[in-house]
Amino acid sequence: MPHTPPPAPDALVQFRGVQKTYDGRALVVRSLDLDIRRGEFLSLLGPSGSGKTTCLMMLAGFESPTAGEILLDGAPITRTPPHKRNFGMVFQNYALFPHLRVADNVAYPLTVRKVPKAEIEHRVAKALAMVQLSGRDQAYPSQLSGGQQQRVALARALVFEPQLVLMDEPLGALDKQLREHMQIELKELHRALGVTFVYVTHDQGEALTMSDRVAVFNDGEIQQIDAVERLYETPANRFVAGFVGDSTALTGTVGAANAFSAELVLPTGERLAGVNVNGALSGAAVVASVRPERIEALFTPPENRGNTLEAAVNDVIYFGDHLRLRCALPGQAPATVKLPLSSGEQPVAGQTVWLHFPTPYLRLYA
Repeated sequence: MPHTPPPAPDALVQFRGVQKTYDGRALVVRSLDLDIRRGEFLSLLGPSGSGKTTCLMMLAGFESPTAGEILLDGAPITRTPPHKRNFGMVFQNYALFPHLRVADNVAYPLTVRKVPKAEIEHRVAKALAMVQLSGRDQAYPSQLSGGQQQRVALARALVFEPQLVLMDEPLGALDKQLREHMQIELKELHRALGVTFVYVTHDQGEALTMSDRVAVFNDGEIQQIDAVERLYETPANRFVAGFVGDSTALTGTVGAANAFSAELVLPTGERLAGVNVNGALSGAAVVASVRPERIEALFTPPENRGNTLEAAVNDVIYFGDHLRLRCALPGQAPATVKLPLSSGEQPVAGQTVWLHFPTPYLRLYA
């Protein structure tokens, strides 16, 4: 028997060395080690084909790992069938029974568990109140909006008081305004219930809005798992920096360097100081990344030119709460800068601008 590490004190679920292949050759999930904490809202974020949905399906029991073990409260569940795992599930297509009224849809998990009728009525009423659908219990799914149908699916997933709720792109079919409203509702519901939520999405904004932690997947592996603020402010590698949030990238080589900081030498010979994320050595080719809101745009030549580059404004886009400048830098892709409206500046295309890159926010990736 392989040795299984003890669960972390707050770990509800453990993936230990989990792999998945469908054809015996290509690994969709590669040696995954992941602890899901009790009561947290964890999002699995990544592009299509990154392994995030396969990970969720293995946790649900709809897929079996090719290798490794999944544990719940320290006990293996790898060979436990889905209906015995006692997890709530919410999918993008809602999966409601069109011929059953809302109350009967929500009651279904309790009916199959042979819960007494009086208890079912009590629990259904409580679950519908939880998702603000009291009074719609006799409606059919076709009489509800998309957002209401998704709330019914959520009530059905919560009605039997599962210890874990799994959600696969549940808001993907909703329009932007309703999706953003449901994100806030889901987060509030999670906070009120204290149930563990595992949420699959390819939408980075959605993951950052709702989650306690986010696991960023690419090519079958977790690239970084972290609290949302750390994930955004201190990406661990080039993929995470480019995938999570907007970023402006500069290419060059490393000048003077140590384990913590390094000089970015641009093709023009200009030098910028930044954080040496991966310990790149002098002479190595690197990409530096900085968030657009961290770049300071100056419209008169600064006295101190440290970490500052002269650029030209290509275009100005109005975003309601800020202006987004796309600026031309010699030998680089256009640099995106977010300029708050409170600055009072009204730049125009063709104008010269000086871009200051604060050292703590310019991160160099080997």
